[in-house]
Amino acid sequence: MKNLLNSVRLIGNVGGNPEVREFEGGKKLAKLNLATNEKVTLGTGTVVENTQWHRLVAWGGVATLMERMVKKGCKLMIEGRLQHRSYLGADGSKREKSEVVVKNILLIEAKGKTVLFTETDSAEQNPVLD
Repeated sequence: MKNLLNSVRLIGNVGGNPEVREFEGGKKLAKLNLATNEKVTLGTGTVVENTQWHRLVAWGGVATLMERMVKKGCKLMIEGRLQHRSYLGADGSKREKSEVVVKNILLIEAKGKTVLFTETDSAEQNPVLD
């Protein structure tokens, strides 16, 4: 039950290719934006689509998978946790950012296959294709 305290699950489309950085020691960080869509019916009966953008960050094996297999337009399901942080902007002002730290990723469309990858999977392993 403790894992449900800060848990996020999203299904959406990738807005651009992942930005990947490799640090000393080989640890990787991947960042990307994910769009989720929701249809809302207004009081007039008009249906409008509401798109929300989410910033995703992933480390280690999940970052490696994102680098190798995730491209703009891919459909993903992710699980992770919400993280809020603050930093100083270039102008010295305090800024705040919310991100989803990805722990599990499911590529819904990867060359016609479904791929599940979790943070506990080794970066050297090949993900299992269904």
